[in-house]
Order: sequence, then C-alpha cells, then structure tokens
Amino acid sequence: MADVSHPADDSPPASERGISRRLVETLVSLLLLGVAALALWDSYGRGAGWDNGPENGFFPARVAWILAIAAVATLWSALRREESVFVTYGQLRLVAQVFVPLFLYVLAIAFVGIYVASALFLVLFMVMLGSFRWWQTLLAAVLTPLIIFWVFELQFRVPLPKGPIEAMLGY
Repeated sequence: MADVSHPADDSPPASERGISRRLVETLVSLLLLGVAALALWDSYGRGAGWDNGPENGFFPARVAWILAIAAVATLWSALRREESVFVTYGQLRLVAQVFVPLFLYVLAIAFVGIYVASALFLVLFMVMLGSFRWWQTLLAAVLTPLIIFWVFELQFRVPLPKGPIEAMLGY
C-alpha cells in the first residue's frame, strides 16, 4: 500500500521552535478550574440546594461541577501528553499582527468613538496587510463609518460610542 499523507494535518514540523502544547493545555485547564471554583463559591454562597425547588445557585453549581471535572480531565491528559509544539513563534507573530491592532482599536473606541476608530483601523489594516491603492483605502475609511452611522444612528436609532468629533457635529 502506498503511503498517504494527510494535507489536513497542519501541525508544524518538529524542528520549529514554539510554545509547547502541554504548557498551553495545562494553563487553560488550570484557568478553567479556577473559573469553576469561583462559580462554585458563588453558587454555594447563594444557595445551591433544593429546598421546595431549586435555589439560586443550584443550576450554576451543577454546571461548575461539570466544568471542574472537565478541567481536571484535561489537566490529567495534558500532563501525560508527550512534548509537541502547539504554535510556532512565526505563527504567533502572525496572530499578533491581527490581535495587537484589534486590541488598540477596541481601546481607541473609548477615546475617539467607534466611527473614527473604525476609519483608523481600516486604514491600518489596508496599508499593513493589503496591497490597496491610496484612493481605495481612503474611500473605505470614509464610506464604511458613514454607512455604519447611517444604518445604526439614523435608521435603527441605536446609539454607538461616539467621540469628540461626533460631539462637535452635534451627535
């Protein structure tokens, strides 16, 4: 029989350096275990019994116990796993190229409003990650926030976070 390779296997080659799968699974399971412990503490503080019907914390406590059991099982599995690379540093750099601007965008919304932040975000991504002409970038950066404003503010009457420019325009 011929050796059949699986193109769906996206695991990085063993020679590339990166963050260990065991480390990631251990950290995630410990985080989930902490969330479960917090939910259990809160549920039992509210009352997690069944006195003439379920008390406030009854169902959250049951879900937290299931989460705790799953977290312990994941931790056990992670500690028994052989070392392998979860994500290479090169792949992590690609994720950071998207995550960092996205984080800054969400942060900027609080200071300049969603419309200006969206325009800046579009310009940043179109210049950094795309090969767009300057007029395409400018058109997208102006039209997208204007259309969003027209749809949400004027048509649906749903107020979105605004900044100083919108305040100067009377919104």
